[in-house]
Order: sequence, then structure tokens, then C-alpha cells
Amino acid sequence: MYWPVFPLLYPDIMAISQLSNIENMLAQMRAVAQAASSPSMRTDDKPSVQGGFAAELQRSLQKVSATQNAATAQAQAFELGAPGVSLNDVMIDMQKAGIAFQATVQVRNRLVAAYQEIASMPV
Repeated sequence: MYWPVFPLLYPDIMAISQLSNIENMLAQMRAVAQAASSPSMRTDDKPSVQGGFAAELQRSLQKVSATQNAATAQAQAFELGAPGVSLNDVMIDMQKAGIAFQATVQVRNRLVAAYQEIASMPV
């Protein structure tokens, strides 16, 4: 009976859960970056991905862009009344795209901070 009022009385709970989701996404990105930077234990394997960090960053940006474009297209299809497109799927995909974009912005901020720190080091 009191549950619908709960988010109104405690809006910070929602912000904390969203922050938790963003932190989880950043932790996953850090794990992927660490796995990509560590040398392979087996030397007979050829990496299937070429290009290093810049190529991986480019692929990640393209993936985020594709996620945003797909979510926008799905939202437009829902607005036009396309059959088979439900509101909850649209909202979930929009949230996924938003979290991916926020994580991308955080990665950019970290890269800029690292560049500024390296640039300010004495030679």
C-alpha cells in the first residue's frame, strides 16, 4: 500500500541504483581492457582482433552508436504504432543506450585526465 509512494519519498534510492549500474558497466569495461592489455599465455594463437587500443576503442564507439540508433528506431516504431513493439522493450533499450553512452563519456573523461597528467609530467 505504501510502495507507490516509496520512490517519491526516497528519490536517492533510484539514483543510487542507476549509479550502481554505471559502476558495474565501468567494472566490466575495466576487466575487458585489462584482459586486452595482458599478453596471451599461448604464443601459437594469433589474435583475431588487430589494431590495438585505438581499434578497440573505435569498435566500442561504433557499438554504442549502433545501440543508440537501434533504440531510437525502436522508439520511433513504437510511436508509429508498429505491431510487436512493446513499451517495456523500448524503455529497456533506451536505458541500455543511455548507460552505454554514460560509460563512454566516463571513459573519455578518464582518457583526457590521463593525457593531461602525462602532458604535465616533466621530461
